[in-house]
Amino acid sequence: MRTVRRLLYRDIIGSVVLVSLGFLALFFFFDFVDEIERMSRAGVGAGKAALLALMDTPGHFYELFPIAVLIGTIFSLARLAQSSEFTILRTGGLGPGRALSLLASLAFVFAALTFVTGDWAAPYFERQGDVMRARFVGDKAPSPRGAWLKDRQAVDGQERSFSVNVGRASSSGQLQDIRIYEFDPHGGLVARIQAKTASVGAQGLWRLADVDRTDWLGGTGANRAPLVRETHEDHWDWQSSLHAGVIAAAVLPATSMSTIELYRYTQHLSAQEQSAQAHNIQFWHKAFYPFACFVMVALALPFAYLHGRAGGISLKVFGGIMLGISFVLLNNVAEHLGLLKDWTPWTVAAAPSLAYLALSLGAFGWLVRYR
Repeated sequence: MRTVRRLLYRDIIGSVVLVSLGFLALFFFFDFVDEIERMSRAGVGAGKAALLALMDTPGHFYELFPIAVLIGTIFSLARLAQSSEFTILRTGGLGPGRALSLLASLAFVFAALTFVTGDWAAPYFERQGDVMRARFVGDKAPSPRGAWLKDRQAVDGQERSFSVNVGRASSSGQLQDIRIYEFDPHGGLVARIQAKTASVGAQGLWRLADVDRTDWLGGTGANRAPLVRETHEDHWDWQSSLHAGVIAAAVLPATSMSTIELYRYTQHLSAQEQSAQAHNIQFWHKAFYPFACFVMVALALPFAYLHGRAGGISLKVFGGIMLGISFVLLNNVAEHLGLLKDWTPWTVAAAPSLAYLALSLGAFGWLVRYR
């Protein structure tokens, strides 16, 4: 069985690597063309444009790897079936259950690689790309990604609510163009704080710089006209429950967050009674996405039981690839439908995978029984 495992794994991994390299080379060329046009306007050479395009490669690998697994596995198993090698393996004792378990073990390795790439490699290299892009073009904020956040605190025995607007985050992680609005329990505006820059600690301490504060105070006399007080401070500290992890998750696009960052941010949104449906769906989609490798391998397994001499195997392989692409499209459509219809997030993320897994196992069982 060790020889069979070595034969299957070597052939499938070689095909998957070949397909992945082809996809990555194609997308690297597209990114390089985009970057060289952008960098040429800043007077930067083609070498730096190629380096920036290379920083986007892990993200493309994460998005494309399940499709590469499908195409590579179909190509490998169909070739083994056409040359009758897989038939010889079946004659030698490779039953359907053993074949399924061998491919499931390989799919687990593919899923682990997908998870590591999506949670660590892709976000890290994307941020490094932002830093390098800022250094090359001399812009401290190459990607102005702002966000609105909410917070609640007890101030002088009263619960106050805060609406915080972050204009953008620089490549070094410093926040810029900060606006903080403080409201009393009845929804009345109490204070407005504007700051040029801010840094946020892990425990939620905001260190604001170049601060302009406006306070609306209760008036005195018969007319009760409100009093306005304006102050300016070079530095001001504000303690909040919005720690650095929540800020980073809010400022970054949802697609570039890790699974744990998405989970923490959805918890924060729920605690602040904000809509978390979109981020919940994104969290479950990211959590289930590595398991797409199991679905892709299961979709490819029936092609090992096709008879190459019966003809039309190329058309069947093409149909299998189209089936895998339809799985990716259904995943994306399900996200939008789940957001519009307010469906349960985990069912939206799991339903396409479960449906296609049942379809592939049904086709596999039918081929083993009747063909």
